[in-house]
Amino acid sequence: MIRIRLGAEDVAGVRFAPRPAPLQELNTALSMLFLPAAVSPSAGLLSGRWRQRVLRALPAAMEPLGDLVPGGRAPLFLDEFRDGLAAALDAARETEPALVRGEIERVYAGHAGPVPPWVRALHRGDEDAWQRLRRARHAAFEAVVRPVWPVVQDLHREEFTRYALAVAEHGTGAVLAGLVPGARLAAGVWELPSPEEREVVPAGRGVVLVPTFHWTGHPLLSDVPGRPVHVTYPAGPGLPPGPDGPYVTEDALAAVLGRTRLGVLLVLADEHTTGGLARRLGVSAATASAHAAALRGAGLVDSVRAGRSVVHRRTALGGLLVGRLG
Repeated sequence: MIRIRLGAEDVAGVRFAPRPAPLQELNTALSMLFLPAAVSPSAGLLSGRWRQRVLRALPAAMEPLGDLVPGGRAPLFLDEFRDGLAAALDAARETEPALVRGEIERVYAGHAGPVPPWVRALHRGDEDAWQRLRRARHAAFEAVVRPVWPVVQDLHREEFTRYALAVAEHGTGAVLAGLVPGARLAAGVWELPSPEEREVVPAGRGVVLVPTFHWTGHPLLSDVPGRPVHVTYPAGPGLPPGPDGPYVTEDALAAVLGRTRLGVLLVLADEHTTGGLARRLGVSAATASAHAAALRGAGLVDSVRAGRSVVHRRTALGGLLVGRLG
């Protein structure tokens, strides 16, 4: 469990990243690529073909990144949330040398293999080593994220709008409590599900919420001294984004969403009232409304009141999900 202790100043300072962070999206995509079993039991099912395609396209220039993640543990100085790729790539060089040295020592502690010479050079602050890291991250972004970056940007704008409306209607506290399943906010402590035990006190540094559309696991925490606390959370349906991504069978998708909820998404290619949706699916109006509400909470359906009726329509994210059926 992650516990973030929020004072009044911290709650007031919670903000949503206005644009996606290219290197953080890369970090989550690489985690999804190489550590699917650590995400969820369904991760391999949903991302298998995407993984095969991306693995075939990986350039040799990105290989040094693997040297920095022995045993699946990444150093904190790889966490970068600037929203311009060039600025984000350059920002790592600004990291405090003591943090870089400490993080390299942390991820290699107990590691049986030798430390690669270039990582030792990075530990010393060697400029050529920093440039090698920059080239590796740039190559990885171009191969893994660039093909789907316009989709990520569109999905981020949609998530940003959803967040803003939710804060306006329900307040920041309610949004934090409902950000991901299992989250709660009580007595100034924001709890987020995680396999590790961590406690963080922002102490006025601010908290930034960062949605990601590749990662489908637990929320990820970046707590670098002197910087805002960043919480990266899964905002996608469990499929890496992109028009050329993997296809899944209807049975596989129904196993994740449920057969009726998949039916709701398919029917909502055109908008329907709750009653119309119930008639198309052969269920009660209450059941149709409950399933639409669950999908709305996941960002897959929008619902608006029209007179005495409620009209439901599929969001771009919902359309992207069912568009993978094949």
